[in-house]
Amino acid sequence: MKKVLIPEGLVREGIFKSFKEMVEELASSRELIIRLFIRDFLARYKQSFLGIGWIIIMPVIIIGTFIFMNKSGVLNIGETSIPYPAFALLGLTIYQLFSTGLTATTNSLVNAGSMVVKINFPKESLIISSIAHSIFDFIVRIVLVILVFLFYKIVPSYRAILFPFLLIPLIFLTVGLGFILSLLNCIVRDTTNVVSLLTSFLLFLTPVLYSEPKGMLKNFTRYNIISPLINAPREIVINGYISKSNEYIVATIISFFIFLFCWRFFHLVEPKIAERV
Repeated sequence: MKKVLIPEGLVREGIFKSFKEMVEELASSRELIIRLFIRDFLARYKQSFLGIGWIIIMPVIIIGTFIFMNKSGVLNIGETSIPYPAFALLGLTIYQLFSTGLTATTNSLVNAGSMVVKINFPKESLIISSIAHSIFDFIVRIVLVILVFLFYKIVPSYRAILFPFLLIPLIFLTVGLGFILSLLNCIVRDTTNVVSLLTSFLLFLTPVLYSEPKGMLKNFTRYNIISPLINAPREIVINGYISKSNEYIVATIISFFIFLFCWRFFHLVEPKIAERV
């Protein structure tokens, strides 16, 4: 059997060309993404009594529960550099960008249903429009964070201007995982329930609503990729620096690799999606 050797340059060129085509295809679908976002946004709040209010109510209830548990001695939150409600709300707002985004992207293909089967269009559009909803929710919650900071007279660091940029790796990680989980959800519908359970469980294992843990939980946090992606943006707002910059850099690199790998895999199996929905 003869072996065919492909020059490394051609392989590299093929990879770059493939990603270039994927980016161009996604860019050409920007109008579709906007239309999908508007359609789903209107449907989401069409028959809701409180509407957008739910975006604010849920984190307030969660934080209120943690405050009650801390004062009753059930849970030890630890010391925080700013008043706890502001500390927890900022962390929870960042975490919910990940958790709600992961749930939304996981359900995106299944929720599209007949549209995926009957219409030929880049399915990545559904994933991107889904994460856009989580970003919208995030912006609404940030307004609440600002109000809480004003109430406690907390002055953020001037380096807080870097806050949006430090969130980019978390968004890429969410979208990357969403690509794979949305495909898995087409095959096994239980995926949605598993994702909801895991994100709820991960909330308690990640220093979102409490300060840096000690003991066994500290060791888990060290290898939890979500932890530095949440702590770094919060610290840049509160302290003006990132205490564990190396961990954040590693988590950022891993997040981008996960995104690229998952996007490429999603793109390759895209023609078969209609058969599974």
